[in-house]
Amino acid sequence: MGTFSIVAYDADTEELGVAVQSRAFSVGGGVPWAEAGVGAVATQSYANTSYGPEGLRLMAAGWRAEEALGQLLSMDQDAAHRQVLLVDSVGRAAGHTGEACFDWAGHILGEGFACGGNILVGEDTVQAMATTFAAAEGPLPERLAAALAAGQAAGGDSRGQQSAALLVVRTGA
Repeated sequence: MGTFSIVAYDADTEELGVAVQSRAFSVGGGVPWAEAGVGAVATQSYANTSYGPEGLRLMAAGWRAEEALGQLLSMDQDAAHRQVLLVDSVGRAAGHTGEACFDWAGHILGEGFACGGNILVGEDTVQAMATTFAAAEGPLPERLAAALAAGQAAGGDSRGQQSAALLVVRTGA
């Protein structure tokens, strides 16, 4: 899937979230994964949808996002085609963009978030998402949506836009 997404943690509310936009139909069915008190995962670019539940299972067992990412990649012979972003329950972010992902592809890690994309117009899409999210204030869902809007305004998916999804979780919600 040519897609751009962001995973994030809000330290004030302890919410975790994923926002994603793509030219692919019904992107919310495979890319975003999140569990309250555990973490969030976005899996895209020849998405391996097992990354979602398995990444969450590892983080629930106490693995940091970076450790969970390493384990996911080590079990996947096609990791070079994958892109995956994770953030754990305390905001540690990790990301992977395989060398076989279609251009433009890449990711940026920030304080409490990771954003990335593939088959994009260019790097400006991901940079705009990161800059916007880092500077945004207010509720996590609004900051995630602002990051997607900034990514689209900077070029977005080179094939156009068709679907988006937003998932935010919080313990007790």
